[in-house]
Amino acid sequence: MPVHRIFIATPLEPEQVERIRDVACTRLEVIYEPDILPPTRYVADHEGAPFVRSADQERRWKQGLAAAEILWDMPPSAEDLSHCKQLKWIQTTSTGVGRKVLKLGLADSNVIVTTARGVHAGPLAEFVFLALLLHVKRLRHLDAEQRAHRWQRYCGEELAGRTLVAVGAGDLARGAARVARAFGMRVVAVARDPAKARAHRELFDEVVPVAALREALAAADAVVVTVPHTEETEHLIDAPAFAAMKRGVAFVNIARGIVIDEEALIACLRSGQVGFAALDVATKEPLPPESALWDMPNVLISPHSASTVRAENARIADIFRYNLGCYLRGDLAAMKNVLDKSLLY
Repeated sequence: MPVHRIFIATPLEPEQVERIRDVACTRLEVIYEPDILPPTRYVADHEGAPFVRSADQERRWKQGLAAAEILWDMPPSAEDLSHCKQLKWIQTTSTGVGRKVLKLGLADSNVIVTTARGVHAGPLAEFVFLALLLHVKRLRHLDAEQRAHRWQRYCGEELAGRTLVAVGAGDLARGAARVARAFGMRVVAVARDPAKARAHRELFDEVVPVAALREALAAADAVVVTVPHTEETEHLIDAPAFAAMKRGVAFVNIARGIVIDEEALIACLRSGQVGFAALDVATKEPLPPESALWDMPNVLISPHSASTVRAENARIADIFRYNLGCYLRGDLAAMKNVLDKSLLY
C-alpha cells in the first residue's frame, strides 16, 4: 500500500502529532520538525511568534512542503505553497479560510480543503454571553463600586425575554442560539438561504433572508455577527444597518472585522445608538493603537482570541483523524467540513 505523507506546517503539540500518526502507522508518514516552525506564544498558537529560519531550516521546510500529500494547516504564502507539488488535501485550523484560499490561489485547484468548523462554536458562544452578561448586569459599574468601597443598591437588567438576532445561521450562530435559549431569549437568524436544511433549525425561533436584515435588526435587543467574509458580506453591517437597530442595542462581532463598517460603529457607540459592543475582530488586526475603540467605556476588545482554548488542537485533530480514515478508504464523500470553494465557506 502507498504511504501518504503528512507535513505539519504550523505549530502543534507533540501529543496531537502522535494521535495523527496512530490513525494508520503503516500507511502514514508524518513529517514533524518543531524547530522549523515558529515558536508558540500560547497554547493553540497556529501562527507563532516572528521567526526567521536558518538556511538549513529553510531547506528542511521546503523539503517537507515538497514531500507533502497532505498538510496540517495552510502555509503562510503562495510562494511556500508553490513547493507543494504533490499536495492533495489541506486540513486547516480555522473555519473562516475562504479569503486565504483565494489569496493562495487554491479556489480553482483540485486540492481538498477541510476546515475546523464546529470546534470554535462553544468557546465563541461563551464569549458572546460573557459580553452580554457584562453589559446587562453592569459588571463595570460593580467593579467601580467595589474599588470605591461603596455599598449602594442599583437596578440591573436581564437577558430573559429579550431578542437575540444572529447575522448568519451556521455553526457559530448555533452555538450562540443554544446558550441564548437557556437564558430564555428569543433567537432570530438572518441567513443567505433560510430554507436550507439545518440540523440545528429548532434552536432558532425564526430564520429570515438577508433581504429582511434591517427589519430583523429593528427587533433586536442584542446582535451577534457570525457570517464568513465573502464579497456579499463585506460591510453588511453598515451605517443604515446600525441605524435600523434599537437605540442602546448590544452588539457582538465574532465573525470578521470587514463585515462591519467600523467607523459607523464608532459613531453609533459615541451617540448611544449602540449601547455596548464586544469585538473579537477588527477591520485591521492588530487593532491600531490610535483606534478610538480602545478607550471607549462601552466597548470590550478581545484580540481575536475568543475561540482559542486549551482543547482547540485536540478537537481539530479529532476532525483530521476522522477525515484521514475516510481519505485512506477512498471515501472522500464522507469527509467532514469540506470547504465549498464556490461559496468560500
